[in-house]
Amino acid sequence: MGASYLAATRSTASLLGIWAWMAELYIDIFSDLPQTPRGVVDTDRKEAASIMTQDLVQKLKDLQPQHEYFIGIDSDGCVFDTMEIKQKECFIPQIVKHFNMQSVSKYLRESVEFVNLYSKWRGINRFPALLHSMDFLAERPEVAQRGVEVPGLSSLRKWVEEESQLGNPVLKAKVAETNDPVLTQALEWSLAVNEVIADIVKGVGPFANVEECLNKAKDKADLLVVSQTPVEALEREWEEHKLDHLVRVICGQEYGTKKEHIQYAAGGKYTPDHMLMIGDAPGDLRAAEGNQALFFPINPGDEDDSWARLLNEGLDRFFAGTFAGDYQRDLIARFEALLPDVPPWKMK
Repeated sequence: MGASYLAATRSTASLLGIWAWMAELYIDIFSDLPQTPRGVVDTDRKEAASIMTQDLVQKLKDLQPQHEYFIGIDSDGCVFDTMEIKQKECFIPQIVKHFNMQSVSKYLRESVEFVNLYSKWRGINRFPALLHSMDFLAERPEVAQRGVEVPGLSSLRKWVEEESQLGNPVLKAKVAETNDPVLTQALEWSLAVNEVIADIVKGVGPFANVEECLNKAKDKADLLVVSQTPVEALEREWEEHKLDHLVRVICGQEYGTKKEHIQYAAGGKYTPDHMLMIGDAPGDLRAAEGNQALFFPINPGDEDDSWARLLNEGLDRFFAGTFAGDYQRDLIARFEALLPDVPPWKMK
């Protein structure tokens, strides 16, 4: 792969991150305008978020194959060992703070960790994950015994059901449009999480064999980061560990769902048996299946060995056309057995 191409890919990924930053800045500017008619501000906010989303989606649609094969790669918990520190040190403390869950923080922590780390919901977008965590918390008798009312977050549920670009820029526009207190609370929490992640999640490198796999694949496949983490954090982490030059685009939650990432970047451009998704969560599997792509799981708790198997066996099978069938079924069966949908406190 030539130096000019690598420079171009890095520029493309960085430009997309800049666009996302500019859209947030644009929205923030309007939030400070004095005595501006509400309808005008709301329209400008919605238009800014809409333009950003359309631009990012169009970039994926315009992406042209440079190889016969396509590989999508999740980031948190798949490439980088960041899931534990982000959830336990960043997400959970900010939920306790912003949703006033101090008196039941023990049970909240168990719910959030189950949803985001140890269940079939692992790896989903932060906003539906928050809702699932609150639902599990509300079911616990210990919480009721302490007289704590878990927030229902009804307007956040409605937004999650109606919106596919579940990121801060779009949520900011919705808050400006509605002035909804629950959405405002969710936005403040999400922004605080980003600040804490930027402050403390550093030096957490990739799992063993990741870089070797990417280098092995890059000369035969177009590589794309497919994630529900904000683009700014993704770019920072991939650049910190000097992996960003190995992928063509770094896609985060601002681009839409993982299924949409693959659909826009690869749909109709590669044959299904030439498309592979690598991920550590059921949502990655569903994104692959939704695009008729193949799937290689990075098993939670066994990440290093999973990447070693991909390096020594999986990629060769993918490029040789022997990945589908019994081999993939066996991989997926083992993967799905690791992630339950019933929390451990319900099994006592």
